[in-house]
Amino acid sequence: MTPIAIHLEQVRRRVQDAALAAKRNASSVTLMAVSKTFPAKDIEQAIAAGQKVFGENYVQEAIEKIQTLAAYRSELEWHFIGPLQSNKTKDVAAHFDWVHSIDRIKIAKRLSSQRGALSISKKLQLCVQVNVSNEDSKSGTPLDEAETLCNAIAQLPHLTLRGLMAIPEPTSDPMSQAKAFGAVEDCFKRIQAKYSKEAGFQEFDTLSMGMSDDMEAAIAHGSTIVRVGTAIFGKRDKISA
Repeated sequence: MTPIAIHLEQVRRRVQDAALAAKRNASSVTLMAVSKTFPAKDIEQAIAAGQKVFGENYVQEAIEKIQTLAAYRSELEWHFIGPLQSNKTKDVAAHFDWVHSIDRIKIAKRLSSQRGALSISKKLQLCVQVNVSNEDSKSGTPLDEAETLCNAIAQLPHLTLRGLMAIPEPTSDPMSQAKAFGAVEDCFKRIQAKYSKEAGFQEFDTLSMGMSDDMEAAIAHGSTIVRVGTAIFGKRDKISA
């Protein structure tokens, strides 16, 4: 086994153990391998080990890897998880299956229009990013504004609103982790309960939260997608633009 395959097995075991502790089925949690800054050959090793879902932060870097790995395209899901600027929405609409980092209706409208102009039958899957820790340096809409943004996005064609994404302030304190993830979970459940019967919210089923250092706390609070990079691919040596 390659080191990446070994790491994947270790992370999958962590997901299973966390789900068991939370009295959840492990199959209800999707493991996303965050491959930003890592080369296509590393992703190919992960694919060989059975990984199908990958997350990228940088548009141009991601497109190059998606094209390099085009032979695998039909079996993979590519998720854009980084901040998204208006001048990059067309590329994201064309190449990705999911976007997790929507915090403005302007960006959602551009993605909807641009996705609709393409010959792609499947709608783009979207999560609204919330800023649970109220960090000035962090993207995301405030929790108390998430419902309004979700309601607006749900009306757009060519998109499917799936849920919420959050990146709480890093901390090793279990109580702080639980507080942040619990707040996002509560927000998600309120929106889900209010709009569950409306057409635009029929698939509002996703909580994207939890990374290498806090996935257990996230899973305990309902996370359905954990975004793991370092624990799979190792420490990042560079920052891509």
